[in-house]
Parts: sequence; C-alpha cells; structure tokens
Amino acid sequence: MDKKISISQIKEVVQQAYEQVKGNTGGKNADYIPYLANIDKNLFGISVCLLNGQTITVGDFDYRFGIESVSKVHTAILILRQYGAQKVLEMIGADATGLPFNSIIAILLENDHPSTPLVNAGAISACSMVTPIGNSDKKWDAIVQNITDLCGSAPQLIEELYKSETATNFNNRSIAWLLKNYNRIYDDPNMSLDLYTRQCSLGVTAQMLSVAAGTVANGGVNPVTKKQVFDSELTPKITSMIATVGFYEHSGDWMYTSGIPAKTGVGGGVMGVLPGVFGVSAFAPPLDGSGNSVKAQLAIKYIMNKLGLNVFNGARVTIVD
Repeated sequence: MDKKISISQIKEVVQQAYEQVKGNTGGKNADYIPYLANIDKNLFGISVCLLNGQTITVGDFDYRFGIESVSKVHTAILILRQYGAQKVLEMIGADATGLPFNSIIAILLENDHPSTPLVNAGAISACSMVTPIGNSDKKWDAIVQNITDLCGSAPQLIEELYKSETATNFNNRSIAWLLKNYNRIYDDPNMSLDLYTRQCSLGVTAQMLSVAAGTVANGGVNPVTKKQVFDSELTPKITSMIATVGFYEHSGDWMYTSGIPAKTGVGGGVMGVLPGVFGVSAFAPPLDGSGNSVKAQLAIKYIMNKLGLNVFNGARVTIVD
C-alpha cells in the first residue's frame, strides 16, 4: 500500500496540532528536580524533520531545555556504534522492564542484565561502557560529539540543572552501586553516574531532537548535515528499543494510540521516529503522573492520527512537494 503526503499537508497538520494543544493545562512540571520545577509551564514547541533536511517548526521549537532521559537514545546509539548490536544485547539487553524508569526492583528481578539502555539502570551501564574506559573527559567528549552528530548542532550543558540533578540523584546512586554488585557496570560507578547525570543536563531544542530522530529515521544519515552518523543496520535495533520502552510502563498504550516509536524525558521533550519518513519532537514542561509531557504526547498523537501514519500499517509513505 502506497501513501503520498505533501509537505504542505504536514505543515498544516503541525500548525493544527499546536493550536489544538497549546491551551491544555494538564500536568505539572517535575518538582523533584528544583531546576525543572521553575521552567515556564507555558512553553510549547513542535518540530518535524523531513528526510530532505527540511524542518517544519512551530512555537517554542528553539528553546533549550534539559534533554533528560531522551539522551538515553543517543548514548544507546553511541555504544551500538562502539560495540555492535550483539555485544550491547549481551552486556545490557534490549527488553522492556514493564516497570518505572528508575526502578530498583527491575535490577533485582533480572540480575543477569540491566534489561535495556533506555531505563536508568541500563543508561548508567551504557555510560560505563563508553570508550575509552577509565577516562572521564574523553568519555564525555565522545558522548557530546555523538549527540552533536545526531542533532546536527551542539548541545550546551545547563550548569544549574546539572548541580540540581547531582544534589538529588539518591535513587540513581543506589542503582549504580547495585549494578556494581551484580558486575553489570563496566567502569567506575561514581564516574558512570556522573556522566549519566551530566548528559541528562544537556540543553537541546525540539528542533535538534527532531533532527536526531530524523537521523534514525534516515538510516543513520543526518538529513541536515548529510553525515553518516551510524550504520543503517543499527536503525531497526534502536527503533525497536524506543518502541518497546520509550514510554516505560506505558509504552504499549503509547504505541497503540500514536503508532510511532518515541522516547520521553522529564525535561518535557518527546522524540519520535517514523522510519523512512520523518523525525518528530515536541516540548512542553508539564508532565503526567508517569513523567511524560502532556502536551508533547497530545501533539505527536494528533500529527500521526491526522496524517493517517502508523509504523504498523504497512504503508509505504512518500512525501511530495
């Protein structure tokens, strides 16, 4: 089945999504991280990156916010690049926990591996795997360069957010040392946790995340810079991870209602990948009870459903001028 969609249609639907959702007052900012609690709750932006490099944007698409857990996708890609898909499967895994993103119970239940790089335990383990082992500065450079390659422009560390996160990451400290207990962390636990905390504190925009999503959708080639960031054979690996655990314990509900693999973060960002078609991102700080942006979810669902797009419908989608 073939489906043709025009760029003007996409622009119209993105604008409609913005108008439909911008007045929503549901949810509240993350308050367990002081910096996030103080972000303007009315900020809202949407960006779609087409595979020709064109971005369609509306609202606060260029506001820099904390990437938070969306960074897990980026670092998962980095270790897939460095180690290969099979080694990542062996050292971390690719299975959904069915539990909250910061679950300690999940580690105790599956002590043979941390399950997936897209929950906190697996993401801390992923940071420990980044090469070169034992060198914090060079590991950090690799993490930032990888995000820059994916987004097509450099993220900026939000120092206040980093300090705020470091002062309140008690649960993640427990996770790091529990991973050490099970030999599932591959570098110094404190260093690995600090790298994870720092990467979550990087400032990005909705437009940047849509380009990163577009890079995944485009088989590893950044649509804007045209750089081959990773091998195309890794695209289905990372997309499957996003689909199975991008919304943590609510990933099934998300896929059922939206039809697009997407990753969420408590900074208010959501990044969605429609392979072979486009990347999409939306940002708004107020979150639902599971830590997912209320407006970003509604906007992306609106775009997908209004355009009749779904990763599971078997349609071959062509975007035309």
